Amino acid sequence: MNQLASETGIALRWLTKEAAMPVGVTWGIPWREGELQREEPLRLNSLDGNQAIPLQSWPTAFWPDGSVKWSAHAAANLQGAADGYSVDKGKGPASEHRVVVTETDDTITLNTGIVICTLGKRGQLLRSITRHGAEICSGGDLICLKENVSDVSGIRTVREEAFESRIYQAVIEQQGPVRAVVKLDGRQRAMEGTREWLPFSLRLYVYAGMDSIRLVHTFHYDGNPHEDSLQGLGIRFIVPMRGAHYNRHVRFAGDRGCFSESPKTLHTRRTKGKYRELFERQTRGEAVSFDAQEDAYFLGLLDDSATWGSFKLVQDSSEHYRLWKRTQAGCSWVKIADGRRAGGLGYVGGEGGGLAAGLRNFWQKHPSGFEVHGTAETEAAFTVWFWSPDGGPMDLRHYDTQTHVESSYEGAEELRATPYGIANTSEMTLWCTKETPDDDLLRCMQEQSQSPSLLVCEPAYYHRSRAFGYWSLPDRSSAIKQQLENRLDGIITFYQEETEQRKWYGFWDYGDYMHSYDPVRHVWNYDLGGCAWQNTELAPNMWLWTQFLRTGRADIFRMAEAMTRHTSEVDVYHFGEYAGLGSRHNVVHWGCGCKEARIAMAGLHRYYYYLTVDERLGDMMNEVRDSDYTTVNIDPMRAYFPKDEHPTHVRVGPDWAAFSSNWMTRWERFEDTAYRDKILVGIASIKRAKYRLISGPTYGYDPKTGVLSPMGDDNWGRHLAISMGAPQVWFELAAMLKDQEWEDMLAEFGVYYNLSQEDKDKLTNGSINTNHFEHPVLSAAIAAYGAYYRKDEETARTCWSILLANPFALVDLQKEAALVTHIDTLKEIDWINTNEAAQWSLNTMIALEFIADFLPEP
Repeated sequence: MNQLASETGIALRWLTKEAAMPVGVTWGIPWREGELQREEPLRLNSLDGNQAIPLQSWPTAFWPDGSVKWSAHAAANLQGAADGYSVDKGKGPASEHRVVVTETDDTITLNTGIVICTLGKRGQLLRSITRHGAEICSGGDLICLKENVSDVSGIRTVREEAFESRIYQAVIEQQGPVRAVVKLDGRQRAMEGTREWLPFSLRLYVYAGMDSIRLVHTFHYDGNPHEDSLQGLGIRFIVPMRGAHYNRHVRFAGDRGCFSESPKTLHTRRTKGKYRELFERQTRGEAVSFDAQEDAYFLGLLDDSATWGSFKLVQDSSEHYRLWKRTQAGCSWVKIADGRRAGGLGYVGGEGGGLAAGLRNFWQKHPSGFEVHGTAETEAAFTVWFWSPDGGPMDLRHYDTQTHVESSYEGAEELRATPYGIANTSEMTLWCTKETPDDDLLRCMQEQSQSPSLLVCEPAYYHRSRAFGYWSLPDRSSAIKQQLENRLDGIITFYQEETEQRKWYGFWDYGDYMHSYDPVRHVWNYDLGGCAWQNTELAPNMWLWTQFLRTGRADIFRMAEAMTRHTSEVDVYHFGEYAGLGSRHNVVHWGCGCKEARIAMAGLHRYYYYLTVDERLGDMMNEVRDSDYTTVNIDPMRAYFPKDEHPTHVRVGPDWAAFSSNWMTRWERFEDTAYRDKILVGIASIKRAKYRLISGPTYGYDPKTGVLSPMGDDNWGRHLAISMGAPQVWFELAAMLKDQEWEDMLAEFGVYYNLSQEDKDKLTNGSINTNHFEHPVLSAAIAAYGAYYRKDEETARTCWSILLANPFALVDLQKEAALVTHIDTLKEIDWINTNEAAQWSLNTMIALEFIADFLPEP
């Protein structure tokens, strides 16, 4: 594939395959400084030049000189174009359709030219959806069910309490011409009583000339996990049901095909001949008709047959779902079928059309489900369950009543294991159809909802534009380079297979990996405090995103995407006492007493934001911009530095590095120079330290001024300063600041890290102990930068000796994996740990960019 479509054009390709149905797509493109000015128009063409497509563009980040660093683009009704597209400068064609957004005191209406969606600004969420004048949906609300448990005189009573959404704020974030976005904020309100809880945001996306609506729902937990157990959480649509019962249809995607039935099936013990043919047509979703006289007997049979008013599908684990139906309330549910992994698509409709809904990552984020009631009435209630009530209550309690610092590597003596302030995001797509979709269209809808179409640039273009700093393109031109590329690929394959083998799925878990392994029990350390879930320890997000950028592989993109969704929501506190911080690794994701800025930092999550223009990630990155203030109440170094004249204490990394990633992101997105200035104050403070970046690394800190006050030159381990994403953030920051002394400080630290004590003493007069420079493999990225910047061959060779002696460089994981018996036969690598897998991979990809010329032959 070509890097450029033309001399000025940027080639784009589908992340996976070309769209099989018309789709709306939004994506991002990086630019070198000065390359694109904000007022310059851009146009989109098919790569063969035969098609010009209307394009909506806007900047999402800026360089310090005011030029565009990242641009966002939206196009509608894209389909086919297997060779891809090209973006270049110039004015493109106007859209045949355009989104029209209308706002009143009470509603916001989105008109794509095909469908009209009316949203409530207060109270009810969704007022209606029509397609060419026919009402497809007459209302919709988010709903939740709460389990109330009481124990009186030894008698346990369980009562279910119902809530539904109430909107308190509606904001039009974008209004065309190609794409429009509306954000609704609200809370769940008790249907009996006055309690409100579970703050949520719901974004709706529409594209010109399209009949689909994308929804992104985020809910925040603000309850007491010992009292407030969620029993169900979902969104319910009211769908008008028109026509005879036998011309109404329900569809659920299964493992491969679809469940296809009607409330009044034509199947009777007398169904034969032409009625068998009509039955087959009905099952395909085609409308059927009868002659009152000629078909009187068969119509009598239909009147006598059961009418099925309710249907549901429940995905109760990653390995099982079940389908049921029943005639009416008070009667039993009848089991239809069992399967393994449902496709995450449902449809309800009658004559004149209906509503299809696809819930993304359906089986991966179990327990999920679809439920339909009232198919024989004038309106059906169609519920998409993010958490199905048939999956049991949601348990957000901690796994113990005390913390285990010494035995289990939990991070603090205080038990701060609270879910108060965490979040979870679900994505879904609606289609408003004029008739019941056939199997081919349902399959396309399913594929689109589970793996949404996305346009991406070629790896060579991302590399040329220095998107997200420094990293290498794959190069297999020598034996040693080929070995390293094979190892990088092998680690990815291992974690893909391990996710499936260990079933790392579930509503709160999907996207995360485990931390380290127990070879005696043949399991990951799922119950060992700080060694269970990884969360963002040692920057696995950066590893996966960098591997995607350099390879363009869709499977790696989906791994990184799932991790980003998880770590930016579940591992982070979005409000409350720990707002802007996140939880270190633990048995439960929010369980560790260490609440730190590094887990939540924008530097981990901005990859996804800029590549996909995901507004929810934009919210999250805004939330953390002032996380340094939260550390006043929970000092990251409280166990080692008592309260003194400083408001709090932070390490230059990972704490200040996390702050700087938040501030850099705020600066480039909004050109907010107050946050740039805070970075400059911090850098100036480090420059004044006795040995610059080598000093510390712990400082007294005042978030009001941004000043770092030195507290000595050897007061903490340096490995944490550079293993949580700091080098990756600082390299990119250096390109924006153009401060040669800052660059030299980074290089100096990289060269210094792996020196012997004797050589360190020559530079720092014996005041810094080499024992505080642990785990050399963690230093490889900044060491490679130092070697490159200072043209230091010895440091380059030391760096490679560290990387190449590591087990991840030496071992083919696929050949190393042994078959063992646990509860079943499985493959294991008994020394595996995700910390080193992430850091070795990330640092190797960076070292290959800076010092590949110093690679020895094996």
